[in-house]
Amino acid sequence: MLSEAMTNRLNEQINLEIYSAHLYLQMSSWCAHKALEGCAAFLSQHADEEMAHMRRLLTYMHETGALAILGDVAAPPHTFQSLKEMFSKVYEHEQLVTRKINELVQLADTEPDYATLQFLQWYVAEQHQEEFLFKSILDKIELIGTKGQGLFFIDQEIGKLASAKSPTNTKV
Repeated sequence: MLSEAMTNRLNEQINLEIYSAHLYLQMSSWCAHKALEGCAAFLSQHADEEMAHMRRLLTYMHETGALAILGDVAAPPHTFQSLKEMFSKVYEHEQLVTRKINELVQLADTEPDYATLQFLQWYVAEQHQEEFLFKSILDKIELIGTKGQGLFFIDQEIGKLASAKSPTNTKV
């Protein structure tokens, strides 16, 4: 059984994951509007992943007998000055999610709630991967640049990341 504090914090995380999905869908729409199909596909796929993260939390709460409460979701920003600015915002957002996961881990450790602590380890590893992924995208944008054909090449590179994760390309 989860403590009230843990239930509240897991509910906050569920809602943050929903916001993340909305943020990435909005960013995907912005990219599609700018004819950046590779980036749009990648961010749309990433939005699906965020919903999967939310569902994983939801399932855990159900398994522990806790009530998941879905709250209001703020509208994400819908305009960006550049692709670099947009991906900088993604990276900052992922750093926020990492901080929130770390706070959950700390709470689980201090309560102690070993089952939740074990459950959260997947999120710790996932956030490490997420931050690395978006930092590497920012590094590529910096390396290639967005002037002239640079934007085209960046879109192609990010599109490859989406293609690599598509269900038809999943390696077993």
